Amino acid sequence: PKVGRNDPCPCGSGKKYKKCHGR
Repeated sequence: PKVGRNDPCPCGSGKKYKKCHGR
């Protein structure tokens, strides 16, 4: 993936990917 689990989610929520779309 181009975004890591601890990187900001690309969906624009500003949350970390793992706490947002990172399933």
